[in-house]
Amino acid sequence: MNKDNQVLVELKNITKRFGEVVAIDKVNLKVHKGEKVAIIGPSGSGKSTLLRTINFLEKIDEGQIFFEGKEVGYVFKRNKRVLDKPKKICALRSEIGMVFQHFHLFPHLTVIENVMEGPRTVLKKNKQEAKSIALDMLKKVGLLDKKNVYPACLSGGQKQRVAIARALAMKPKLMLFDEPTSALDPELVGEVFEAIKKLAQEGMTMIIVTHQMGFAREMADRVIFMEHGRFLLEAKSKEFFSSSLENPRIKSFLQKILD
Repeated sequence: MNKDNQVLVELKNITKRFGEVVAIDKVNLKVHKGEKVAIIGPSGSGKSTLLRTINFLEKIDEGQIFFEGKEVGYVFKRNKRVLDKPKKICALRSEIGMVFQHFHLFPHLTVIENVMEGPRTVLKKNKQEAKSIALDMLKKVGLLDKKNVYPACLSGGQKQRVAIARALAMKPKLMLFDEPTSALDPELVGEVFEAIKKLAQEGMTMIIVTHQMGFAREMADRVIFMEHGRFLLEAKSKEFFSSSLENPRIKSFLQKILD
C-alpha cells in the first residue's frame, strides 16, 4: 500500500525519566499517514512508556511532539514544561486511540454501552448517533451479536475486540496498541490480530508494541527494535527480519522469542 507523504505524528528528542532511570532517551520518530509501525524489544526497554507519551498519559521531560505538523501537548509556564489545558489534551486523545494490554472495560455497562461512552461523553453525540457508531464498530470487529451482554460474559479475546471497537468509535486518526494480546490465552490471540489486521488493510495509521514476531513481520511496514530507551535498529519489515540477524543483540533476542 502506498503511504501518504503526510507525517501524521512526529517525536523529536523525546526523553522520559522516572527518578534517576531514563526510560526514553532522546527518541526521534516519524510516522506517516497510513503507515503501520511495530516496536519490539525486551521488557523494560521503554516501549509502553513511549506509547503512553504519545497519548499524553506520561509526561515527557524533554523533546517535542507534533501531530499533523503542529506541536501539541505542552506549554511552558515560568520556564517549566506543563501539559496543555485539559480540554486540548482531551481533544488530542480523541484523535489518538489506544488499546492497552488489559481491556479496562466498564463492568457495569453492556458491550454497546461501553462503545457508546466515548462518543456520548467526549464527542457529545446524541444517543442515537452514538448507538449507530457503536453498532458499526462492533460489526467491524465481529461482535455485533454480543452487543447486549456484559464484559464478564466475554472471553479475553472478545473483551479486547470490544476495547478496539471502543477506541475506533472515537474516529481516531492514529491507533496505538500496547501489547494487545499479552493478557490473552494463546488460542485467543488470532481473533484479536485479525481485527487489527483488518484495520491495517483499511489504511488506519498505527503503532503496535508487540512480542508477536510473526504479526510484526506480516502486518508492519516498519519494525523498530528498542532497548534501554533507545532505538537500536529501524528498518522495513522484510529487511528487518533478514538483515537484523547480522546484529548480535537482535539475533539473540529473536532466537529466544521465536524458540
